[in-house]
Amino acid sequence: MVRQYPHSFAQPSTIELTDSPTQLEALSLDKKLASKTEYEKLLTKWQKRMLTVQQAYYRQNLRALIVFEGWDASGKGGAIRRLTEKLDPRGFTVFPIAAPSQVEQSKHYLYRFQTKLPAAGNINIFDRSYYGRVLVERVEQFACEREWQRAYQEINEFERLLTDDGVKIIKLFLHIDQDEQLKRFQERIKNPNKRWKLTEEDLRNRDKWPSYQTAINDMLKYTSTNSSPWQVIEANRKWYTRVEVLKTIVKVLECDVDLTPPALTDDIRAMAKTHLKLTL
Repeated sequence: MVRQYPHSFAQPSTIELTDSPTQLEALSLDKKLASKTEYEKLLTKWQKRMLTVQQAYYRQNLRALIVFEGWDASGKGGAIRRLTEKLDPRGFTVFPIAAPSQVEQSKHYLYRFQTKLPAAGNINIFDRSYYGRVLVERVEQFACEREWQRAYQEINEFERLLTDDGVKIIKLFLHIDQDEQLKRFQERIKNPNKRWKLTEEDLRNRDKWPSYQTAINDMLKYTSTNSSPWQVIEANRKWYTRVEVLKTIVKVLECDVDLTPPALTDDIRAMAKTHLKLTL
């Protein structure tokens, strides 16, 4: 369906939005795995499949972009670590996205992301992304209302350019509730090795939870398209979240991709016989 954008100046485009993107209030955050044994078994299973997918993308010069968004302390970093820890580092790049530099601020907000798009055979991962335009920049008023309202359509058009060019886009939002966030912040304060993860902005933003939730729901509503839908992951339980992230990504990346290992060519067979004493 084509959904009207919030302001009349942002005319609805021909991009098809998903029928009913999940709103945060409707999510159940009680999903969990039964045991650590189950977690480790499932994690190993999906990490192996992810490696198979990466090898296929590398071999066939395919491209993918994985976008992670979520609440502070929702587990994005941990999920990305489990996603990539068994992969070949030559075939993926993780970009942690912070505030734009002075040079980047003088350019269009999408500029710094256009320079980080995947090359042939690569899977690029954004830890936060251009969706900051309609999230933090909206709530903190770094962008005026006209700018962030316009951004929904700009982002949809940007992603359509990428998908039309063959890039597969996966967008994940990790959702936790306020109580779980409070618990994780307290753990970070108490653990000296985790304090680096916590900033003053993280603590201040807790007071703005309703404003951020409204911005997130609008983001899901206006930028979940048929070609680049949002996947909202229940993230109160870390084991469940990490497996669900891997499973979701693998299933999307596998779609319409030949995962069969390459056959040996006649030349390789002949050289193996000559140089390796192998008859294949």
